[in-house]
Amino acid sequence: MPDFSGSFTGQITVQTAIRLTDRPNHDMSIAEVGGTQKTSDARWNGGAISYWGVTDLLDGKGTQTGYFATEHGDKGRDFGTFEGKVITSGGQMVVEGSWKFTGGTGEFKGLSGGGTFKTKLTSPTDLECSWQGAYELAKGQAG
Repeated sequence: MPDFSGSFTGQITVQTAIRLTDRPNHDMSIAEVGGTQKTSDARWNGGAISYWGVTDLLDGKGTQTGYFATEHGDKGRDFGTFEGKVITSGGQMVVEGSWKFTGGTGEFKGLSGGGTFKTKLTSPTDLECSWQGAYELAKGQAG
């Protein structure tokens, strides 16, 4: 399984939030984020990533879970899931957790693997993400 790492700067393209009334300071939101992958691995470098996350916060701490997909043009796409812990401090939200591939199309059909990530909001609509992990392509896809 090749190891790889990378980053992307993303922008929240759609977001909806609600304040829950079950307890004080309980908020939930769903957001769509888009960005471009930067990595030394040619298979992923320049790929257009989108992810959709659901965040559940109580007093500025909580969880985020969701789905991601990376478009690789005519080579196909990969997709998977993620989950992380959220901490909000001084108005800045940080999410740290794990991700895993659940499949792909084209050259990425049969893809498996996963790793860890850290995302930090740098403004109300911008974020920075760094990630690392390992992957394995289906037999006949490597090379």
